[in-house]
Amino acid sequence: MAGVRGQSAYPLATLAGLTANATFGLLKGGIMGAAVDSSGGELAGYSAATMAAFVWLGQGMLGSVNFWGGSDLQNRIRTGDVAVDFLRPVSVQAAHVLTDIGKGLFALLPRGLPSVVIGLLVSHMALPPDATAYALGLVSLLIGIAVSHATVYLVATTGLWLVETRGVSVLYMSLSGFLAGLYTPVYLYPDWLLTLALCTPFPSMMQLPIDVLSGRVTGADAGQHLAVQLGWLAAVLVAGHLATRAGRRRLEVQGG
Repeated sequence: MAGVRGQSAYPLATLAGLTANATFGLLKGGIMGAAVDSSGGELAGYSAATMAAFVWLGQGMLGSVNFWGGSDLQNRIRTGDVAVDFLRPVSVQAAHVLTDIGKGLFALLPRGLPSVVIGLLVSHMALPPDATAYALGLVSLLIGIAVSHATVYLVATTGLWLVETRGVSVLYMSLSGFLAGLYTPVYLYPDWLLTLALCTPFPSMMQLPIDVLSGRVTGADAGQHLAVQLGWLAAVLVAGHLATRAGRRRLEVQGG
């Protein structure tokens, strides 16, 4: 709830984010739609409808998935305020990850849903075929948001060893969006690059949820997508926990 309350305090920023989502959605939709048309109506298994769904569902997720790599924990480690967090009778990892997930969930209402509605109005985007597909899509979306913020937490913990972590954040920002399917579907990549992308947690943040939400995969294939996402969520949470324990033992702040 803390994340929801914090995010709701900035309505103008939310409106600006929605405006940016809609603007870039129109541009991206035009480019990707032209690519499908120039390929004879199908590109790497995408029709005009499924490509439109990819574009607008992705725009709707932008406010909820962290691709820029920054977080409150990163700043608290740099200033030494994280020492106070370690004194509290709650898990530092759980507190920060759940707060960021709350921010992401709030963004779905003023930014995510309106972006999808705009997509429905300006294109013939594909939709899930039945109620079960909608339910699986919602679960996949929630897991994707969780994977994103759990991974950003892991990035922030590098500050327990490094003096300056901006370089790590920039590297994360450069790789995450590209490998997650932020710009184009990862299925358009060459085989070697697609394999590389699928060996990272990044597609679980956006590409896989969009596959399920759009109805591009259903039934057992959708279940497999969710299993992959859950596997990556467990992996990054365990890695974050281990990094927190190891970093806590060597943490130094001014004064000792």
